[in-house]
Amino acid sequence: MSVLARLVSWCAPALLAACAATAPADPVQAQQGPRRLPNILLILTDDLGFGELGCYGQRRIHTPNLDRLAMGGVRFEEAYSGSCVCAPARCTLLTGFHTGHAAIRDNKELAPEGQEPIPPESVTLAELLRDRGYATAAIGKWGLGPPGSTGDPASQGFDHFFGYLCQRHAHNHCPSFLWRDGARVELPGNPQKAASGVVTGGVYAPDLFRDEALAYIDAHADKPFLLLFATPVPHLALQVPEESIAEYRDTIPDSPYDGQRGYLAHPEPRRAYAAMVTRMDQDVGAILQRLEERGLTRDTLVVFTSDNGPTYTGGSDSAFFESAAGRRGLKGQLYEGGIRVPLIVSQPGRVRQGAVSQAVTGNWDLFPTLAAAAGVAPGALPVGLDGIDLTAQLTADGDLAPREHLYWEYPSGAGWQAVRLGRFKGVRRNAKKSPPGALEIYDLAADPAETRDIAFEHPEVAARMEAILASRTPSPIQEWNFGP
Repeated sequence: MSVLARLVSWCAPALLAACAATAPADPVQAQQGPRRLPNILLILTDDLGFGELGCYGQRRIHTPNLDRLAMGGVRFEEAYSGSCVCAPARCTLLTGFHTGHAAIRDNKELAPEGQEPIPPESVTLAELLRDRGYATAAIGKWGLGPPGSTGDPASQGFDHFFGYLCQRHAHNHCPSFLWRDGARVELPGNPQKAASGVVTGGVYAPDLFRDEALAYIDAHADKPFLLLFATPVPHLALQVPEESIAEYRDTIPDSPYDGQRGYLAHPEPRRAYAAMVTRMDQDVGAILQRLEERGLTRDTLVVFTSDNGPTYTGGSDSAFFESAAGRRGLKGQLYEGGIRVPLIVSQPGRVRQGAVSQAVTGNWDLFPTLAAAAGVAPGALPVGLDGIDLTAQLTADGDLAPREHLYWEYPSGAGWQAVRLGRFKGVRRNAKKSPPGALEIYDLAADPAETRDIAFEHPEVAARMEAILASRTPSPIQEWNFGP
């Protein structure tokens, strides 16, 4: 069966039901579109690959709610995250600067809990929107500062936070505690070990985050809100309630994972991973349904994306699921598979429906785009943003503001740098070595899997890329810099 046929077979019944459910009761409102400044629902998944949704070609994992969201909005084919790992990707998203200029450029762990904090001078999307009268909340995984630090959500514009402040802590989906607005919330009975050996608990944290989002929408239905729903799924460990795994027992072959490649062992790792993605899709569906029930669908701009590409360890099987959709590399690498991510944007009456955009974007573009949707004047944005406003791609197939390139860096290990320049992609490994590694260049239009290095054929492209790679701003954290 073709990918399209599978997608139609999975989505058609639900799509027909959704169309009936979402038909506006008021034809005047349907003609007029949204009634106010939009709510902004920003859904950020964790380690979800470009190819792990049905609307991006996935054949094994069911994601009907997100497929339906894509049918009702714009699906971006050439969207990138800000980094190949968690914390810097979240920083670029919330501040509008790529990793050559951003405050956070890598995962830097702190004891006893948390990561390097965003500094106080950073201006986040939440701060801008709160100044416009928005209620602001972050639910799920944070990873941008320990409790009480300058990077704490409360210090970065969020009125409300519930979830994991520390990324390491988020490796367990059945934790013993979470954080709510600066207070530690104990979860008695978590974690536990089932008879199968799977670590579980009475409380599955992603379920709590879904319910918190539903309650937040109910409590803020009468004024514009920014809701960052940063689900930790499908980041490992492999943990999901048993009823979700049952869906895949007849369709996905499996064998146990012994835990030797990190994280927790699991008797059905492939099925558990697929179930985690599908359960996340169901959570998104529940949130979208609540918007509909509260009459907020047309007043809410919904953005769905991932913080980086699919993972490579801990019982995951990105090759089996074709998680990177044929692209080279995985999480932790600046090849396409590590940074190419899904991006779906939807809002009836404002965003065109059923469109596919080929615009080349980075997640730092969402900062000015969402600020513009909230009525923030361009002059009120931070100076020197790397992001550009994508509104022209959302409302029509229009031209974007001029931009020559996209840039990434990843300091871990021997260091990586990458640049997208039109159809060409440059990748440098061993950027910390002296001399640094050779610059590889790929023609993504002809070679999307980055299999043939053509740097020697295009010296003029190589020279321009070298200048871009050298234009980064040094970080005050020395281990995040390159060179001797």
